[in-house]
Amino acid sequence: MCDLVARTGRHQQRYDAGCRLVAGCIPFRYRDSVQSGDANTEKIIEVLMINSTSGPGLLFPKGGWENDETVQEAAVREAIEEAGVRGELMDFLGYYHFKSKTHQDEFCPEGLCKAAMFALFVKEELQSWPEQSTRNRTWLTIPEAEDRCRHAWMRDALENGFSKWHAGKDL
Repeated sequence: MCDLVARTGRHQQRYDAGCRLVAGCIPFRYRDSVQSGDANTEKIIEVLMINSTSGPGLLFPKGGWENDETVQEAAVREAIEEAGVRGELMDFLGYYHFKSKTHQDEFCPEGLCKAAMFALFVKEELQSWPEQSTRNRTWLTIPEAEDRCRHAWMRDALENGFSKWHAGKDL
């Protein structure tokens, strides 16, 4: 049983110019490559994706940015609620626009969304988390994640946001 509870409802939701504001992250970790007989192990980067509750393909954790939190707090909260991970929120990767088919409301009748995405270095995988009954976690290499990503905007965040950011980092 999880002590954490996922937020629900739209009463605290932020909007800007007809767009629902969303916060999310690309959780990542490093693992050693498996090369037999080689003393120099290379670090392989893996990203964490979760299943969609509304169809095929995988997603990065994201959700509504609410009035009582910063965009960074919202991104961290979504990682805990949807993927059951905690870590260090690194850098802002960019804004990504998309149209939601499931989140149309009076403030955003066309379902337009603007997602602020961040890199999250995972330090802890929780044994229980709010959405574990509907979400499965999958660690993937970047090429695997690109192939299995459900939405084009998330693939763009991975390829042109995260991968370029990571290539410029000395982690």
